[in-house]
Amino acid sequence: MSLIRNVRIIEGGTAVAVEWDGQAPSRFHAIWLRDNAPDAETRSAANGQRLITLSDIPAMTRIVEASIGPHSVTLRFEPEGKVVEFAAESLKQHVYDAPRNRASGWLPDAVTPFDRTLDSQTVTAPLTTLESNAKECKAWLAAVRRYGFSCATGGPVDSGALLRVVDLFGYVRETNYGKWFEVRTEVNPTNLAFTGLGLQAHTDNPYRDPVPTLQILYCLENSVVGGDSIGVDGFACALRLRDEAPRAFELLTNYCARFEYQGQDGVHLSARRPMIELAPDGELLGIRFNNRSTAAITDVPYEDMADFYAAYRRFGEIIDDPAMAVGFKLEPGESFIVDNTRVLHARKGYAATTGSRRLQGCYADKDGLLSTLAVLEAQGAAA
Repeated sequence: MSLIRNVRIIEGGTAVAVEWDGQAPSRFHAIWLRDNAPDAETRSAANGQRLITLSDIPAMTRIVEASIGPHSVTLRFEPEGKVVEFAAESLKQHVYDAPRNRASGWLPDAVTPFDRTLDSQTVTAPLTTLESNAKECKAWLAAVRRYGFSCATGGPVDSGALLRVVDLFGYVRETNYGKWFEVRTEVNPTNLAFTGLGLQAHTDNPYRDPVPTLQILYCLENSVVGGDSIGVDGFACALRLRDEAPRAFELLTNYCARFEYQGQDGVHLSARRPMIELAPDGELLGIRFNNRSTAAITDVPYEDMADFYAAYRRFGEIIDDPAMAVGFKLEPGESFIVDNTRVLHARKGYAATTGSRRLQGCYADKDGLLSTLAVLEAQGAAA
């Protein structure tokens, strides 16, 4: 059965109305349709990229003929005289004529906020299974997309083994810390992560532009008393702040904080971004929260600075609330990955005299993970 009942030319040919079977009609502008034409002259069949620029399309593009087939719409554009067939399913997937009643801080359907009720075992899988089973790897990567957090078990207890986690989906993002870095107690640490002190939940490297969007931490030794790992969903915390204190949420989204790092010779990193970042349409995009790396905040006017600090304090209190935290202790050969633009990680303090704790960490980026996931999902749909 066809998805489309009818198509009508409207607004003097500058748009069409597609009438769906059993659903409200959708309008599409002629210029949008011409720009997104799927024909071989407009888009490469090999990679889907456009072969023309917008300036190649007449500004006064109109639709002069429209007809429907069993599963498509065919349109003729003037003044080009170009005839293009659009798949009904593709049009349905790209409808933009829809209500936009979204609250500030809205999230895509594929993203689910979490709190302490999330069982980390539901987002955990053996590393060897992830390497050998595409279906299991797809589910694990999808968990990172949904929750910003996944764990892997059963890996080798070898230096550099964390790269096998990155190999599941993409590439290491090398920084001044190297391809990977050690997380263990040092006599003269260049970063507080290299001490036994407890660390408040934080996102890593907010002083970079752009920040590394994924972080992997891999356990090689962990016999100390304490030192448990903690994950906190920054999106869930931001939404709680929005609901409890709308003005505080507004301040942390409207004004930039500043972040800085000068822990090594020859390194001076700084960035300026909001602690809670929204897209122009209100989508919640990212969290930057790291008390250790926050520089003097100078982008807030005097009249709002006291309220900004109150908002900053309240956001930190929510992040520190045990009700928001998922805790676990990594054993040798276990690792976890976090979306560093969303999920904050923390560590309970430990005394180095009670045993040994050695983790290795590295950074990667979400584009590789989401690309691999999209390919695996497409393969699954085609199977």
